[in-house]
Amino acid sequence: MLTISQLATYAGVTVRAIRHYHKIGLLAEPVRDHSGYRRYDAAAVVRLIRIRTLADAGVPLARVEELLDAEPDEFAKGLTEIDRKLRAEIRRLQDTRKRLTRLAAGDHLALPQSVVDYLDRLRGLDVEERYIEMERDAWIMIAAQVPDQIDDIIVSKHRQLDDPDTLRLYSLLSDAFDWAVDDPRVDEAAEIIERQMIAAVQAGEIEVDGLDDPFINLLDSTTFDAAPVMKAIFANLEKRGWKGWTRIERVPADRLDMTPSS
Repeated sequence: MLTISQLATYAGVTVRAIRHYHKIGLLAEPVRDHSGYRRYDAAAVVRLIRIRTLADAGVPLARVEELLDAEPDEFAKGLTEIDRKLRAEIRRLQDTRKRLTRLAAGDHLALPQSVVDYLDRLRGLDVEERYIEMERDAWIMIAAQVPDQIDDIIVSKHRQLDDPDTLRLYSLLSDAFDWAVDDPRVDEAAEIIERQMIAAVQAGEIEVDGLDDPFINLLDSTTFDAAPVMKAIFANLEKRGWKGWTRIERVPADRLDMTPSS
């Protein structure tokens, strides 16, 4: 007869594991001898080795007892089911590793690939990183609200980058963090934005479904807080009759059929 320590040695497990198996009912706890010690026989060694083998193979302890007592066909069927679940878990873990790798690159945190590519294109245009960070934070919020629309929105943003007006605007706004509110470039930026607003209205591209008023206000405030001069540009647009920054709320009809003054 064996002590619990000897059993652990012969079966290749720890005493603590044996006690745990007793607790959850995987291994019957023997009657203690007259000295109060547990004494185990060969059957306990065999069962414990089988338990250890199944557990080492990835079988959940909750399924071990069922498999130990199963007929051969049921045993094989049970292992097949466990293997299927393990393969699914492996795929999930592999996907997680891929996501972690992308996250390590920076902008992939909470952003779809289409937005990451767009931000990279801005970097290629020498847009300052602090402006890109401001856009990135806005895109994170937008992508979370309208995930089914974000790729189409980004396609239109790429088209805008083919317009010299947009390139000039990015060149201006990239440096706008250091402007005074009376900087003459405020007026130039407002003129370009107005031309873009006119084009958006004429193309029917002034609304994104799924963004409510509180969210629009949040995006506007995020922009204004990141670069206070944006408020000056917004005020300039209001003088021209426009209302709204992220979403156009009021359109000055008298300016739709004319080129904004230079």
